[in-house]
Amino acid sequence: MAYAATAGTSYSPIAASPGVLALQRALVWLAGASGAIVFIEPSPYELVTLTASLLFFATGLRMRLVFMPLLFALIVLNVGYSIGAVPFLDKPEVVTWVFTSWYMAVTVIFFAMVMSEDTEARLDMLRRGLLVGAMIASLAGIAGYFRLVPGGYDLLTLYDRARGTFKDPNVLGAFLVLPALFALQSVVSDRFGKAFRNAIAFGIISLAVLLSFSRAAWGGLVLTSVFMLALMVLTSRSQAQRSRIIVMTLVAVILAVALVAVLLSIGTVADMFKQRASFDQSYDEGRFGRFGRHILGAQMALEMPFGIGPLQFHTYFPEDTHNSFLNAFMSGGWISGVCYPALVFVSVIVGFRYVFMRVPWQRSYLAVFSAFLGTVAESFIIDTDHWRHFWMILGTMWGMYAAAERYRATSAAALSADASAAS
Repeated sequence: MAYAATAGTSYSPIAASPGVLALQRALVWLAGASGAIVFIEPSPYELVTLTASLLFFATGLRMRLVFMPLLFALIVLNVGYSIGAVPFLDKPEVVTWVFTSWYMAVTVIFFAMVMSEDTEARLDMLRRGLLVGAMIASLAGIAGYFRLVPGGYDLLTLYDRARGTFKDPNVLGAFLVLPALFALQSVVSDRFGKAFRNAIAFGIISLAVLLSFSRAAWGGLVLTSVFMLALMVLTSRSQAQRSRIIVMTLVAVILAVALVAVLLSIGTVADMFKQRASFDQSYDEGRFGRFGRHILGAQMALEMPFGIGPLQFHTYFPEDTHNSFLNAFMSGGWISGVCYPALVFVSVIVGFRYVFMRVPWQRSYLAVFSAFLGTVAESFIIDTDHWRHFWMILGTMWGMYAAAERYRATSAAALSADASAAS
């Protein structure tokens, strides 16, 4: 709380007392940390974000005009889901699914409004919270996988894969990507003490990602890391900073390769790695495999304007869609099917506009944007539409869009005033 009260603000003073600022920033930290514990429902994340929403509105939170397109898209998306669910309202799981979708939409708007003010400090608190949550989830998954906790293997693993404090190893791996990027940023750019601490955190998180045996998470961590580091080099303010990033990246790669080599010397890890690393998984191949279902589902989507309803895809095919864009068509018909990809890809396109904007939180933005792109790519092969961290990232990005525009306007006005004073 002491840090929360004294952390620097972004670019404009916030009309709130130090105590209120401390409370608000602490709630952002708690929301980030609680996102790692979702193996029970309602999860701590739901309780924290609901409480935080009420307290933020009570202490001052403003809806901005810039968020109207986002709000409209989220409402239309969930209206489509609700219409698709009408024939199945007698099924509790369908009702729960629809309510969860609406709640995820609320969290998007909440994080957008929160991050549009006091941006630098709140982003830092979110980063800290995510790293704490990631360490808890990672250590739980590692301890469970290596049977370091009595009875922990059954609780903290699934199908011989680490799942930690999540229900699914795939979601554990995906959640850890953004905290890993935050830690990696510190490794390649901060002073030795902080970089060393974050190197340890990055190693632990990376180990948990590996032990989740999620191919999407493996690829996501590698590709988003490369993308983010490339952006950091391109946006660096000095040659010395660029050189440090490149050198530290090479050191990190060498250490990561050494870690993987050590782990693969363990028989059980090596066997699972070989099994998961192959591209001929039985559930991916064939007419009703993952990609076959995508083709057949796309054909159904063109013929069914209202879709087939939430959670109904498995009644037509052996498994779920494993594609969030297809699932939007199947669950909410053409309304949701058009709205969901429009929302996602507009957010991506807008996001590229702010990559090179010089704002105080530019480094954090590069990590968040890279993680968002990774999740969007993953959405083509897995259902991400109820991943809490995905919607949190989406809302955070829109909040940073609004903050960046205000920062640019404020900076331009300040420069104009200085020029007028000088003349």
